[in-house]
Amino acid sequence: MKLGIVITQTEPESVYNALRLALYSRKQGDEVKVFLSGRGVEIDKIEDARFDVKGEAEKLLAAGGRFFACGTCLKIRNSGGSEICPLSTLKDHYEIVRDSDRLITV
Repeated sequence: MKLGIVITQTEPESVYNALRLALYSRKQGDEVKVFLSGRGVEIDKIEDARFDVKGEAEKLLAAGGRFFACGTCLKIRNSGGSEICPLSTLKDHYEIVRDSDRLITV
């Protein structure tokens, strides 16, 4: 299966749970792509003692999951991106939506 996840927020528990699902899916052999849009591009700045969002994102990367981050949203925030938030385009967003067997938005 091809799983697409679009994250548009920074609420720690919701983002953490989306990443947990993404990692589980990846471990089942599924292709996983996460597109970060709006406030979602701030994912690498989420800090919460109960929900290790950055750690879960790093596990997903290590397992072969892929992240994409809205370039416009990054520019608005004066960010050049990061490993978890690589500068991407609307075309990438479109292709994830188009090509995914299942799409989840958070």
